Amino acid sequence: MTPGAAARQDPVDGTLAVVRQEQSLGAARDLEFGLELLARARSGSIGPTLRLYRPAPTVAFGQRDTRLPGFQAAELACRANGFEPLVRRAGGRAAAYHEGTLIVDHVEPDADAIAGSKTRFGHFGELFADALRRVGVHAAVGEIPGEYCPGEYSVHGTPETAGPRIKLVGTAQRVVAGAWLFSSVIVVEDSAPIRKVLTDCYAALELDWDPATAGAADDLVPGLTVDAVTEALLDTYSGHAVLVPAPFSSLEA
Repeated sequence: MTPGAAARQDPVDGTLAVVRQEQSLGAARDLEFGLELLARARSGSIGPTLRLYRPAPTVAFGQRDTRLPGFQAAELACRANGFEPLVRRAGGRAAAYHEGTLIVDHVEPDADAIAGSKTRFGHFGELFADALRRVGVHAAVGEIPGEYCPGEYSVHGTPETAGPRIKLVGTAQRVVAGAWLFSSVIVVEDSAPIRKVLTDCYAALELDWDPATAGAADDLVPGLTVDAVTEALLDTYSGHAVLVPAPFSSLEA
């Protein structure tokens, strides 16, 4: 990608380094590391990069959550459920993830990063929905009523038979002068702990939501794994960019 090419239609093109982070760095460090990559992309020390990893159990709260009277109770509820409570700089309400999810951090240097910030949500939403369709999920883009951390470009799945739509991918974006970070959480396996911790957190925050909207891709396609979704995602990306595998050590300062 050439810096300054923000006016293009597709935010994914050119050559993209793909880094698979094999182990979590810890909940807080994983979150902070994404922002460090953003700063390095801005300075030009790294180019377009895709970082993939399975996180430690985490509940990432939005800034607005911290101002609610029940925030401390929500933090306690996280720890009681074995999740680390953190506050992220981008995104809306509380979202939960664990080892059964895939985190996708896409970072790019871009001289006009702000210009394409709105359209990126739509493009990446469709990209993730396409990846999930490749593994048999009936996926679509759009907010569903009552979802946790609601977003216009959430990716949801629909059961083949009767049943509620469930949120499968949440996205957030951080834009600075000269670079952007688009971070996504794909919930693939083991939805029960995520639904439980979100139920307790949202109750403490006194926020309305529908727990039936919290699920995982393997609720819709039994036996589906994070590894299978990872490969489908990379196959989808390969239709947009030239993927070049890189070791995690290439990202360590």
